[in-house]
Amino acid sequence: MREIIQGDCLEFLPDISDESFQSVITDPPYCNVLDIGWDRQWKKYNEYLDWSIDWIDQCMRILKSDGLFFIFGQLGKREHIFIHLMSRLCTNYQFHDLIIWDRAVGYNERRDSFTPAYEMILVLHKSDNVKFNKDAVREPYDAETIKQYLRDKRYKDRDLRLRHLEAGKFSTNILRVPSLKGSSKEKCDHPSQKPIELIAKLVLCSTDPGDAVLDPFFGSGTVGVVCETLNRQWLGIEIDPGYVQVAQRRIELVRQTLFSQPQPAAAESVERPARL
Repeated sequence: MREIIQGDCLEFLPDISDESFQSVITDPPYCNVLDIGWDRQWKKYNEYLDWSIDWIDQCMRILKSDGLFFIFGQLGKREHIFIHLMSRLCTNYQFHDLIIWDRAVGYNERRDSFTPAYEMILVLHKSDNVKFNKDAVREPYDAETIKQYLRDKRYKDRDLRLRHLEAGKFSTNILRVPSLKGSSKEKCDHPSQKPIELIAKLVLCSTDPGDAVLDPFFGSGTVGVVCETLNRQWLGIEIDPGYVQVAQRRIELVRQTLFSQPQPAAAESVERPARL
């Protein structure tokens, strides 16, 4: 299962079997944040909230009982609808975490409020038995820091302490990953493209090799790029044919890079999947 479906996710999600995916990772339209048609299709906030609940209900049905659902959103003086969406979702489903993506630099400079410099990732789960691999997203210490910590005499078992330090520190729920600028080699023609490094952390902590990841708003295909690299199965749904082409090109490039032998053709868009 490694394919892109071109179309509206609400048309295709009902065809997917219950508990088919270990993780759902997606960056949906934010509603009147970007000056682009697909982000300004709702005249009232309640329409956006009702639409969001419809596709999220489907995703949670598709999510495995021990899986995790990650949904991006952002807040600012004029972008506050995500607060209301989070409130609804945390009433309907079990809250797991709220991750702050520290973009490292601000965007959309404003004179009447603080400059936004982060986005949020709400994490939901369905049961208390959740697959979460915290060791997979440790952050390495540099050599000098390891030396300094080893001098701390409070730690009696030096070998145990060294193994922990060499493994790296546990990640917090604030992930500092620089946003993509126009000069970035990753950057392609998508206004809200997320960095590979950021998506990789979400995939690594919530799945094992061979597990399946769903992204119902595939965009430029970053979830697929990461899953190809990390040997995960994936399914992307994207309504915009232009973004489908962008995603196909990126995924084909990854496949060519990963394998020396001839690879299958780029992920194909299809009209409707067989029941998964």
